[in-house]
Amino acid sequence: MHPQFDRSRLRIRPLAERQHDLSHATLLALEEPPEALPDAALADLRVLGRRLCDARRTGAARLLLMGAHVIRAGVARQLIDMMERGFISHIGMNGAGPIHDYELARIGATCESVARYIRTGEFGLWRETAEINDIVREGATDGRGLGESIGRAILASDFPHKDTSVLAAGARLGIPVTVHVGIGYDILHEHPNFDPAAFGVASYHDFLAVCHAVERLEGGVFLCAGSAVMGPEVYLKALSMARNVAEQEGRKIARFTTAAFDLIPIEGAFHREAPKSDPKYYYRPWKTVLVRTVADGGESFYVCGDHRRTIPYLRLAALRAEREAANA
Repeated sequence: MHPQFDRSRLRIRPLAERQHDLSHATLLALEEPPEALPDAALADLRVLGRRLCDARRTGAARLLLMGAHVIRAGVARQLIDMMERGFISHIGMNGAGPIHDYELARIGATCESVARYIRTGEFGLWRETAEINDIVREGATDGRGLGESIGRAILASDFPHKDTSVLAAGARLGIPVTVHVGIGYDILHEHPNFDPAAFGVASYHDFLAVCHAVERLEGGVFLCAGSAVMGPEVYLKALSMARNVAEQEGRKIARFTTAAFDLIPIEGAFHREAPKSDPKYYYRPWKTVLVRTVADGGESFYVCGDHRRTIPYLRLAALRAEREAANA
């Protein structure tokens, strides 16, 4: 075996000694009007709002896989409201997502300056955040997924801001909020109490939960927000597995809606892959979410913009579609 780093030598500091870059006060209120978006983006969001309503009515999947920046953008209230109304039936995060969600719920702040704390070797080494490792180990022992374990712990806690925790909302509503990790990606993995076996088992439970959701994607909606790798890749494998079983049963998973929400402008037609000579060929939301997986009858949309604008507008579009359907 190769020489191993001895984690017992690490000095772990309390969160009270950390300077935070983001506070709970930055979370958008539900009634706070978002900044304007271009007309084309608003038109696409109106379509997506109608598709979410249609999928809710038929019981098809309304799946959102997202990067941690969506949590950092302060749209937790909007996501929770969409979960409560049934516009979203499953949320998946990368490994950093629950860290921000947990810290915001617990201390009302999150995010540290990497540039500052990496210089002194303190980056990520915070005592209270590492308690997530104990939560996951206990949950994995009881057969729970990573997201469910953390969500249940926040819900059962006395944390002052647990009402705006997306993970706790999932536990409260019985809606899967899953977490999909890569070992070594997240600050939790630095700590002496990190159990890689527990995280692997728990995150694989969560992957199979996504596969179960994708089995109901016919007529449904898949949204990928702020995730260039995890979201497209987890979705791609889950769709292949779901289609494998559907094919055996004489069913199709082909007619559904996908949308990528991100900051990178895509010029021209995004319904075709970029040429291999273009570096954007390797941008997975484009080729996976917008082109390849909807080639047999689906429809895709690209919504470019800050999540503090696009996610609230998506919620408003779904509410508008709900009212129009009620008045029809």
